[in-house]
Amino acid sequence: MPPHAAEPTGRPTISTDHRHRALLHLLDAYLRDSEKILADWDAYSEEHTDLDGWPHDEHAYGIRAGQRDADTAAAFEPLHAAARHLLATAETQLARLPADTVQSRWRWQIDVLRTALDQLDEQHEQWLETRDGLPANASPGTPAFDDAQAEYHAEAWSHLDTWATHGDALREINTAARNARLRRSAPPTTAPVPGARNPARK
Repeated sequence: MPPHAAEPTGRPTISTDHRHRALLHLLDAYLRDSEKILADWDAYSEEHTDLDGWPHDEHAYGIRAGQRDADTAAAFEPLHAAARHLLATAETQLARLPADTVQSRWRWQIDVLRTALDQLDEQHEQWLETRDGLPANASPGTPAFDDAQAEYHAEAWSHLDTWATHGDALREINTAARNARLRRSAPPTTAPVPGARNPARK
């Protein structure tokens, strides 16, 4: 299972803030890649199914669906180890935001993302056990290995899709937290006193 990043504690320092921005770039990359993978799949599915949604060639359709699942899993892999750090940071940021800047859906989306991540971690452990239990001659490219891996990817896809659907909430929370921090650090403005003369004018 990919290592979990340490959860943030206390006020962010320059170094931790820089690291968080780097992890958000991983999230951005996954959201972008998964959107393209899904768009390509939707185009394929529309072209290769009838008006009732049944595939013209079930075998070819299944192979293409498996490619979608595998591509999505590969796109998520760089983000996987960072996902818990991003969730923990978003929770900390959300707790500190002024109430009037909080979207009601954000808490629910964090919970949904965490549940999906828990499922992905559990499925990854199960996949490692399955892989280790395969015959010694079952290597990538053999039916025994490829079929087992395809089943793992198929089971994980809906949870990966949850991250593609709701992952942007973590970016939205970070933006709201940054804006709130900027407002707090902005110098106070001095309102002009009614009737006071401008010293620059005579």
